[in-house]
Amino acid sequence: MQTLVRMIYPPRCLSCGGMVESDFALCPDCWRDTPFVSGLGCDACDAPLPGTSDRAELCDDCLTNARPWAQGRAALLYRDRGRELAMALKHADRHDIATPAAQWMARRLMPIRRENWLVVPVPLHFGRHLRRRYNQAALLARPLARILDVGYCPDALCRPKPTPQLKGKDREERFAALEGSLKVTPSRREFLEDRPVLLVDDVMTSGATLAAGAEACLAAGATEVCVAVLARVAKAS
Repeated sequence: MQTLVRMIYPPRCLSCGGMVESDFALCPDCWRDTPFVSGLGCDACDAPLPGTSDRAELCDDCLTNARPWAQGRAALLYRDRGRELAMALKHADRHDIATPAAQWMARRLMPIRRENWLVVPVPLHFGRHLRRRYNQAALLARPLARILDVGYCPDALCRPKPTPQLKGKDREERFAALEGSLKVTPSRREFLEDRPVLLVDDVMTSGATLAAGAEACLAAGATEVCVAVLARVAKAS
């Protein structure tokens, strides 16, 4: 039966749609052109840093603006095919991207994995969730928790009010717009208490959304928060 299915629906590249050997893979050309995060990165936001180091380093932005989370990791840079994959997951119903994306994220997270992590996706407001029909952060968080073999709570956080459009806003405006926008779901507070949390989203730009989520988790009693995203907006080096 699997052979018949393969004959009718042969595996296709996640990015270009070309033929590949296995499901949920990138072809060699797309793999080469996908900006995977590797090498030295900021320990808080995973922005690429020059050179090498045998200790945790921070980028200028994280040195200037302290993050409310302990460590952060990203699988891709938000450009070229990295942006295309993130946008396809978010807006084009490409749920097939979620599991391989979670595998890429897990590869970056394994060196900092906490034994008792609780994976929590950044929530959408109910209205936006209804229009989109799915939460792309939750699509990533579920397989990520399974790969890391840690706990998962899809509704630990909620977004009681819709947040304004952030496109075109600078860093300060983004943080002001999102301050206090995420809340811990009252019935889930006990799951966060005295436990480290891994907060998951699809894209990090300024980090304002992740900061709001991290502050909510810490206020509910989480011992610390780490963050993970599929793609990280970073300045060109």
